[in-house]
Amino acid sequence: MLAEERQKQILSLVKSHRSMSITDIQRNLNVSRETIRRDLLALAEQRKLRKTHGGAISLESQEPEMAVRQTTNVGGKRAIGLLAASMIPDGASVILAGGTTIQSAADALQTRHSLTVFTNCISSAQKLTGRNNNRIHLLGGEIQTQNQVCLGRDATHMLSNYFADFALVGAGAIAPNGYLMDFSREEAELHSLMVRSAQTVIVLADHQKFGRYAPVRVEALDKAHYLVTDREPSSDMAEVLSPLAIDVLIAS
Repeated sequence: MLAEERQKQILSLVKSHRSMSITDIQRNLNVSRETIRRDLLALAEQRKLRKTHGGAISLESQEPEMAVRQTTNVGGKRAIGLLAASMIPDGASVILAGGTTIQSAADALQTRHSLTVFTNCISSAQKLTGRNNNRIHLLGGEIQTQNQVCLGRDATHMLSNYFADFALVGAGAIAPNGYLMDFSREEAELHSLMVRSAQTVIVLADHQKFGRYAPVRVEALDKAHYLVTDREPSSDMAEVLSPLAIDVLIAS
């Protein structure tokens, strides 16, 4: 296969998946890792994609619209939300990030009593406020219309005043090296602070988030205590997770 044809195939793969690891590209094209690395470097120099450690991300990469995510893997996200919510007792303080999987956890938390909730998600705040003696703190900031969350310096400044029993944080992507990643710097900064602002950190991510990239790095998974997902991670991801002090819980 000529280099030009191979690079076109690589670019098509990365665009269709938004991001891909070298391992996944290698499985699709059956060429050496060294060849793929050279092709990725050439494509990056042509500004056709962004090369990352261990893979590549499409320059067109952006988070899918909320309406699309709300209809994707609904059963898996619901199961993840139920399992994560089962770990939160009555009377606990909890930080909730935004995103459809976290909103599934918020749905399940509606049966809890006397929660103190810190969230930047308008939907989750509405679901839990005025219910069962809960206290809800909506983090301020500019409203991001796409995700209906508050972001920016006001949100991070307000959260910096609090520390919670639990933090439930989603992931735009989980890179092959084990880093949580998001689609905007504001979201990544707030999620990083959430990870540092709770005694117990629970990451919620369905299987579609594994082995992918997003533009901005959040924190490594070694900062979390639990990872709740809906399928067993691949062998490559399991190898990355195995040395970390994190419990992987599979929601069925």
